[in-house]
Amino acid sequence: MRRHFLTFAVAILAFSAISGSAFARTHAAAAPASAAPVDTCNLLCRLFGGPAASSGQPGGVAPPREMVAYSGPYAPGTIIISTQERRLYYILPGNQAVRYGVGVGRQGFEWSGVRTVTAKREWPDWTPPSQMLRRRPDLPRHMAGGPENPLGSRAMYLGGTLYRIHGSNEPGTIGTAVSSGCIRMTNEDVQDLYNRVRVGTRVIVQR
Repeated sequence: MRRHFLTFAVAILAFSAISGSAFARTHAAAAPASAAPVDTCNLLCRLFGGPAASSGQPGGVAPPREMVAYSGPYAPGTIIISTQERRLYYILPGNQAVRYGVGVGRQGFEWSGVRTVTAKREWPDWTPPSQMLRRRPDLPRHMAGGPENPLGSRAMYLGGTLYRIHGSNEPGTIGTAVSSGCIRMTNEDVQDLYNRVRVGTRVIVQR
């Protein structure tokens, strides 16, 4: 009788251990789901036919330019910028868009809204605005256009703001949030976009 009792007790303990470990595994598997970040692609996922791209590339490499599907309401020729995704979309005919990696405003310099391209410049000069000079008095007051210029090879000016969509001599910053509000692109990508865009193009900046 004692032997049967001991056998029964051992069986109960073994079952408890198995059940306990299974419960722990269930919770361990479930924990990431409850802690998972909220899916923020929302509209962009629906518009561009898939999950949002990652914000950057490893090793400081700029995200590649891509053709993607588009099924949204905006007309061909519209620019849509997702500062959270750090991508710029140029809408094409035929339910397509070109997706570019961009650098965006760092914390405290984020913004959103609807603007228009009011001017275009090749190898633009750079005159830092007074607000920037107050933060960075070490900056030059004026810099002629060229390969060393922070505005890169092309710039498209957004009316009613101090901001531009422009190239960069620091391609490793593309896909990051480091600017003072401007939208940065690689020189190769900004030249491609520049050739597509006309003055008057609508620019929709989303956070």
